[in-house]
Amino acid sequence: MSGITPDSAPKHFRTALAKVRGRGAAKSGTGDFWMQRMTSVAGVPLTIMAIVIGIFLLGRNQAAAAQILGSPLVGIIMLLFVICTVVHMKIGMQEIVVDYVPDESTKLTLLLANTFFCWSVGVISVYALLKLSFGL
Repeated sequence: MSGITPDSAPKHFRTALAKVRGRGAAKSGTGDFWMQRMTSVAGVPLTIMAIVIGIFLLGRNQAAAAQILGSPLVGIIMLLFVICTVVHMKIGMQEIVVDYVPDESTKLTLLLANTFFCWSVGVISVYALLKLSFGL
C-alpha cells in the first residue's frame, strides 16, 4: 500500500463548474490539442509530396520551376502544405511559450510575435504560390 488514505488524498483544484464544463484553465486546450494532431497527421503526406516536388525542381531554371509550381495540382498541394505547416507551427510554438515562459508580459509579447511571424510566413507563401499559379 502507498499509505494514502481517503482523508490524506490530495484535493482536486478544479471547481465544480470546471468539472461540469470539462475544460481546463485555458478554455481552448482541447481544440488546440486536436488541431495540432490533425495538422501533424495531414502534414505527413503533404510533406512527402512537397519533398517530391522539390526534388523535381532541382536543376531546373527559374522559368521551368515557375511552370511546375504554377500547375493547378502542384499549386494546391503546396498551398495545403503551407497552410498545414503554418497552423502546426503556430500552435506548437504557442504551447511552448505558454508552458515554459513564466513571466506574463514576456509570454504575451512572445505570443504576439509568434502570431505575427506565422501569419507573415503564411501570407507571403500563399501570395507567392498564387502569383505563380495565376500571375497576379
